[in-house]
Formats: sequence, C-alpha cells, structure tokens
Amino acid sequence: MLREHAEVQVRAGAEADLKALTDIYNHYVRETSITFDTTVFTPEQRRSWLHSHPEDGPHRLLVAQDVRFAGPDPSKHPADGILGYATSSPFRPKAAYSTSVEVSVYCAPQAAGGGIGTLLYKALFEALADEDVHRAYAGVALPNDASVRLHTRFGFRHVGTYGEVGRKFGRYWDVAWYEKRLD
Repeated sequence: MLREHAEVQVRAGAEADLKALTDIYNHYVRETSITFDTTVFTPEQRRSWLHSHPEDGPHRLLVAQDVRFAGPDPSKHPADGILGYATSSPFRPKAAYSTSVEVSVYCAPQAAGGGIGTLLYKALFEALADEDVHRAYAGVALPNDASVRLHTRFGFRHVGTYGEVGRKFGRYWDVAWYEKRLD
C-alpha cells in the first residue's frame, strides 16, 4: 500500500523503521500524557509490537515518510524522514471482539499539526474498508484538543470518559473513548 501527499508517502511499516518509530513513541512517553507508558523502550523491546502489525488484515501499521529522505526502497532503507505512524490493533483479546480495533496515530514532534495524522488516518481507514472490521475505538488522554478534533473529523463519536484512570507525571488523567462505525 502506498499513498503520496506532496513529498510524503504512506506505506506499511517495516523492520527498517523500528528505530525511528521507537524514537517517536519514546518522545510521547517522556514528554506527554498521550500514552500511559512511563518508561522508554529500546527498538528491540518494540520489535514484537512491530511484528504484530502485518501488511494486510485488520491490524495494520502505516508509516508516513518524507520521500526526500527515502532510498529506492524506503521500507528497507528509511534513512529516517519518518513523520509519524498509525496503527489498528486488537481492541480486546477475547474472540468476540475480533471485529473491533483500537486505532492510534503518533506524529514526530516536528510534524505535529502538519496534516500527517489526517493523511495516516485516511490511509488506515481506506485499508480497513475491505477487512472484517465493524468498529474502531480510540482512547484520548485529556486534555488533547488536537486529538479530539482529529477523531471527530473522521466520524468518531464520544462514548464515555474514564475519570482519573491513569497517573503520570504526579497527577491523574482522564481518558475519553471514541467510537467509529466501519461497515
């Protein structure tokens, strides 16, 4: 799968992206409440996460890359330029949940607010259109107006908020849950 937007292409994530994807995620671990992980990861620790998202099926990993930094096969030689990624992952482990996914998008700090999240979600939902997926869910740690706007723009509706469900940086955070019908 490949989508281009100006000088950005969206493609399936690959092993060569692991360091850049880990660096992006670690930024959010260290600096924000967007993820409730509190300890940074090494690329090796994130390898099983990467491999849990094949190129097809309901559980995807899509990467946005600035093509000016890409080699002839950017999935093998990313030369960085990774601007962000989006995933669809199992919503819950029990079999009856198999037609539901949890989605997320993370942008490199320098790419935040530049439309990369929109580009990634557009490609992700297009990829999921042919899969046996009924609902997508997204948890948004509050406050996060940008994420709320992104999910609302893609047709998600607010279905509830868990109050003070996570503690990070010495305070409690609420998480709003959003749902999108996919079929």
